[in-house]
Amino acid sequence: MSERIALGFCNNVDYEIVWNAEVLEELITAYEISADELGAQSEIGSERDLVISILSFMTASGGGERFVASSAIIERFAARFEKKITLGGTSVRAAIAMRVLGYTAALHLITMNNCVRRLLPRDCPYVCSNPGDNTYPHLIVQFGVDARLRAGDIDIRARQPNRLIYHCNAARISMNLNEDFADLIREAKVLLISGFNAVQSKQLLADRLARLKRILKGLPGDAIVFMEDGAYYDRSYRQLIFRELGPRIDVYSMNEDELQVHLDRTVDLHDAQRVACALADLSRLIPAAAIVVHTRRWALAYGDDANRYAAALKAGVTMATTRFRYGDDFTVANYHEIGGREPSAEDARFADIINAAPGNSVVCVPVAAVEQENGTTIGLGDAFVGGFLPALAFDSDFS
Repeated sequence: MSERIALGFCNNVDYEIVWNAEVLEELITAYEISADELGAQSEIGSERDLVISILSFMTASGGGERFVASSAIIERFAARFEKKITLGGTSVRAAIAMRVLGYTAALHLITMNNCVRRLLPRDCPYVCSNPGDNTYPHLIVQFGVDARLRAGDIDIRARQPNRLIYHCNAARISMNLNEDFADLIREAKVLLISGFNAVQSKQLLADRLARLKRILKGLPGDAIVFMEDGAYYDRSYRQLIFRELGPRIDVYSMNEDELQVHLDRTVDLHDAQRVACALADLSRLIPAAAIVVHTRRWALAYGDDANRYAAALKAGVTMATTRFRYGDDFTVANYHEIGGREPSAEDARFADIINAAPGNSVVCVPVAAVEQENGTTIGLGDAFVGGFLPALAFDSDFS
């Protein structure tokens, strides 16, 4: 059985905790955490370290993904909060989002358990690379704009909403691949590659990329390969990925945090000239035919014949904004309602400036303006992918 959309290569169970400032403030006090401990990145080997990491991200109003020493730390921390158990991983969240619009996809899974069986779209064919059941939960922390924590000498107020991901996922670290996936992608128009960022051995990554290249031989020659970036355990591992897969990557996609990690500098997302310089610098670092950057304000494609991705960008930001506004239970009507909204004047002006650049190397779509202080922040990049890929695979639906 083949699908026009193929999504790889990992999945997991998420613990989405409900934000509770009182619990966090109690932990700050109990662990005697002080303001001068915030900001420095360090290994997370205890619950205290985890709290410091959350506070540090919140101070910068930033988002990101970090590894912890054991799942027991996650279990202990999550038990203090109300939580919702969901499925995570770009491929699975994208599949769930696009299924609302009626699109199915072939999936490569690395984790199987009762939560996956219950929540996975039932009509999406899949292979799994690990025998037996396993669960390595990811902790998802979301804070809204103006969320505040005050304890001791700490007084933090978030300037914008964001999300944090913490995990110790042995299945993702080993990233075993099932080469039978090649049989499910023989008619695919688009293939998502994601999930390799957790691998912690360069030798292991080289082996997995060799397996992936064998899987890719099952793709039709004209299929589009779309790779989503992530928070890599070792940033230098990206170079191995680029060396092995670069010629086959048609679209390399990232969010605003990952953009700035690649460049080792802060980029003002409202300054069109600085963004244009950032894109030029990115193109020298990433050997992909096109680079996609998706942010809370806009999304763009940069590269040869970038205009071909305009409809996909629109579908991607519409899906992500719909999820932000309505959460997991959004409907087709919600999607079309968001798609009809206008962007803010500032974001529309930014897109106009970017799109006025000569040639056909960049296209930008502004995000619809949504008045919501505490929207869903987890899975927005995944939802973007879930809108973008169907628009490529079924372009007649979005033209």
